[in-house]
Amino acid sequence: MQRSLEVFVENWPIAGRFAISRGARTEAIVVVAVIRDGAAVGRGESVPYPRYGETTEDVAGAIQAMAGDVANGVDRTRLQALMPAGAARNAIDCALWDLEAKLSGQPAWVTAGLAAPRAVETAFTLSLGSPESMAEAADKARDRPLLKIKLGADGDAERLAAVREAAPGARLIVDANEGWSADTLAANMRACAAAGVVLIEQPLPAGADDLLATVERPVPVCADESLHVAADLKGLRNRYDAVNVKLDKTGGLTEALATAQAARDLGFSVMVGCMVSTSLAMAPAMLLAQTADFVDLDGPLLLAGDRQPGLVYRGSQVSPPEPELWG
Repeated sequence: MQRSLEVFVENWPIAGRFAISRGARTEAIVVVAVIRDGAAVGRGESVPYPRYGETTEDVAGAIQAMAGDVANGVDRTRLQALMPAGAARNAIDCALWDLEAKLSGQPAWVTAGLAAPRAVETAFTLSLGSPESMAEAADKARDRPLLKIKLGADGDAERLAAVREAAPGARLIVDANEGWSADTLAANMRACAAAGVVLIEQPLPAGADDLLATVERPVPVCADESLHVAADLKGLRNRYDAVNVKLDKTGGLTEALATAQAARDLGFSVMVGCMVSTSLAMAPAMLLAQTADFVDLDGPLLLAGDRQPGLVYRGSQVSPPEPELWG
């Protein structure tokens, strides 16, 4: 029986409001690729990201345009050559991994040559807001061991101090989402060091981050928007200490595995991150999380509801996916 490809656009309400330096939203819009081969079904979920010029319509259209190739049996290796990195390729790549597991009865982690996955600790994200609102959110999450704080606006030092006071025992990651500048970088980094922050994500805009190679970095700095695929890594060595690998940037698990390995080979620490999305998007990233230095796979925790079955979160511990979900 010939394989078929379907595309679905879904809206998942966010619990409250999710805000970063570039804006705020109240729902997550995801695009799901479904590949059928007889009774076997493989699924992959992606999130179009306007920061990279992606729209929901364009991503869904790019996936649908691959229907002929999928029907003709395109594999993951060939897919890398046919599609650019990004959300559309991510959905198809992850659907192919899932389909292969369903057809073979062999878990995706075995196919990837990895050890059996285990539960890992994930960061929990606090949206950008006033110092008071962020302190309130931090107080509610004070028992979580790792908090990721969205910054990137005037008054970040005050926000950071408020969060630290409200959650004195938590390790802190700061994510500026390109929101700092040459004028604010040094002061904000000093504030992070004083607060005991363990990692700073993307303080400067991608393409305008050369300054990081010439200044003292009292806290390790992690590339997010500056990194998409493995080929980007060599240009980041003098500027960053770590890299954030996300499947929507790499264009799927296939390239993400290669990027994470190449990053470690070059001496980078590795974070595995996500967009705000459901457990279907987190599930393949859980394979990367097994060897990551930092894990940020809290997307479903930020939603008002998740897929069933979804990943199991017990506090900040997230367990690997069951086959019914993915892989």
